[in-house]
Amino acid sequence: MKKLVPKIYRTTNWSSYNQALIKRGNISIWFDPKTQWYAQPQGKHGQNQTYSDTAIQCCLMIKSLFRLSLHMVTGFAQSLIKLCGLNWTASDYSTLCRRQKHIDIAISYQKSRDGLDLLVDSTGLKFLGEGEWKHKKHQPEYRRQWRILPIGIDAKTLQIRAVQLTTSNIDEQIDSVYTDGAYDTKQCRLVIADRKAYAVNPPRKMQSLGNIIKFIRESEMNYFEQLNVSAGHYGNNGQAIITEV
Repeated sequence: MKKLVPKIYRTTNWSSYNQALIKRGNISIWFDPKTQWYAQPQGKHGQNQTYSDTAIQCCLMIKSLFRLSLHMVTGFAQSLIKLCGLNWTASDYSTLCRRQKHIDIAISYQKSRDGLDLLVDSTGLKFLGEGEWKHKKHQPEYRRQWRILPIGIDAKTLQIRAVQLTTSNIDEQIDSVYTDGAYDTKQCRLVIADRKAYAVNPPRKMQSLGNIIKFIRESEMNYFEQLNVSAGHYGNNGQAIITEV
């Protein structure tokens, strides 16, 4: 069998590519004056919390984004509040350390008016246990634990619309799902087809397709011909957008 030669995609739109790299460093942080920064009295015995979950979550987001220590987060957040002209105070590092263990993070949902063009990619998360460096240096190697975090991104707005462990009780129309070759499997295609959407991804090498998958892929190619585009063209663009985010 003739060996498949992978295609090499070269960057031709250098002007747009350079502007995208510049936008990566463009960060604007705004505080809404209507934000409930301080916690409301609970009417219970004991000392009430000073800062709301929103304030704690805001400081922790700054910590994660800039990779700061809790001490530096307090000073950084206080300087941003001062620049915005708000009469607030930033939480101290000990409160952040205590509250971050039990905070409930609420992610707001924005329903799209049109169908979604979803870009899917995933990353691995490694769990570091206590004393791992010591175990690696002085004892035999052992298997580490990994978790996979799939992320779905709206191709138009670049908003993260789906992550692992999200609820599926809110249904909305999906026109197409953009993935790389790792998701060109029977199970992924059947799930996407069950949602009456088209899977846009390059085929995997040396893949044996069943009759059902062949039928789905033929339907997708007819869909692409109607739009006068190719799967490789869309897959390449989708992969570039994921890299840009």
